[in-house]
Amino acid sequence: MYTPVNARGFGAYQRTAVDTAAATANSHKLIVMLFDGLLESLNRALGAIDRGDVEEQTKAFNKAVRILSEGLLASLDAEQGGEVSVNLGALYSYCIKTLVSANVKHDPAMVSEVVDLIKPVADAWRSIE
Repeated sequence: MYTPVNARGFGAYQRTAVDTAAATANSHKLIVMLFDGLLESLNRALGAIDRGDVEEQTKAFNKAVRILSEGLLASLDAEQGGEVSVNLGALYSYCIKTLVSANVKHDPAMVSEVVDLIKPVADAWRSIE
């Protein structure tokens, strides 16, 4: 499939901008970036479900699940975070299970449920700074 040069250049610019931001960010900013990427992926998944674009839907769900599991869940420290860390771990695990099911069922309501659960946590992280 042909991708116009401008689109390829813009994609490369976006990846470089994100890589640069991640390399210079503190741990708090990295978590905020993970939440931003997660919410963006969930919105892409909703759009893909609406359009019936299964390939894009799968990519968006895969990215969201990876952010949850390899980013947010993996960054929790039960020793230092105590009960908050345990509760966030349970939330992230629930969201992962829900998204896997939503992808199989092509269910936008399940995606919206995850957005509704994640958004307040993301907003709380943004307000800390």
